[in-house]
Amino acid sequence: MAANTVEVKRNLGVESASPRRTAWLGSALVYTGMGLGALASLFPFYWLFVMSTATTADMFRFPPRLLPGDQLLVNINKVLDGVGFFQSFGNSLIVAVLHTAMVLFFCSMAGFAFAKFDFPAKKPLFLFLLLTMMVPQQLGLIPQFIIMQKLGWINELKALIIPGAASAFGIFWMRQYTDSVIHDELINAGRIDGCRSFDLYWLVALPILKPALATLGIITFLGSWNDYLWPLVVISVQEKFTLQMLIASMNGVYSTDYSMVMAATLMATVPLIVVFTLFSRQFIAGLMQGSVKD
Repeated sequence: MAANTVEVKRNLGVESASPRRTAWLGSALVYTGMGLGALASLFPFYWLFVMSTATTADMFRFPPRLLPGDQLLVNINKVLDGVGFFQSFGNSLIVAVLHTAMVLFFCSMAGFAFAKFDFPAKKPLFLFLLLTMMVPQQLGLIPQFIIMQKLGWINELKALIIPGAASAFGIFWMRQYTDSVIHDELINAGRIDGCRSFDLYWLVALPILKPALATLGIITFLGSWNDYLWPLVVISVQEKFTLQMLIASMNGVYSTDYSMVMAATLMATVPLIVVFTLFSRQFIAGLMQGSVKD
């Protein structure tokens, strides 16, 4: 009798309803948590926009205003008319674009060499490269500044571009990605077709490495655009200020127009959002593919 009852329940789908309900609740909790996390991540950008549309007095109101005001254009005009925003924007754009291009070229080439070529002291060199990632960046400021001074590059934009033309993380990232997606058979086929070493990199490997290049490019561009410490060390003339230095200089000694600072920060954030939006798909593809090795 009991066996017949179980068989009837199984036929009616009673037993499968409970697992389906549990799976649905689990998915609902996961998506709810993801949605709350996304809102928490986006709130600082929304708050920056709200503060950019308010006056300095409104920022100190309690309770704070949560809806945008009507002072956005006024604050933007104050930034454009008063602090040389376009010049600093151009400096940051030149530094970020050229620095990113150099990092992508040198790191991808070095990563490809470490992944697919055999040469003397390959493993010790790669180990030394990994060890340099453990050294804090601040320890290299003084030696780097002395080198820039010897070269006569103080207060020059090339002092912000060339010293970081290759990074240990970039080489490590490209080496791991290259090793996971480019098989030795493809390299051997290229050699049979008469490709030289650089041709293998440029014609065979580089088109396959686009997701990894997009990922590294976004990370490098964001880091270069937001960099403040190193420009503060080597740049002292206002004509060569980057955006981060310009925004920092807007803090007055006795008073600060915070609405103006927030508007400038909002304007400096827009290019980052544009870059990430344009390359977000390749960024995610690079992260996913680089984490899996055949």
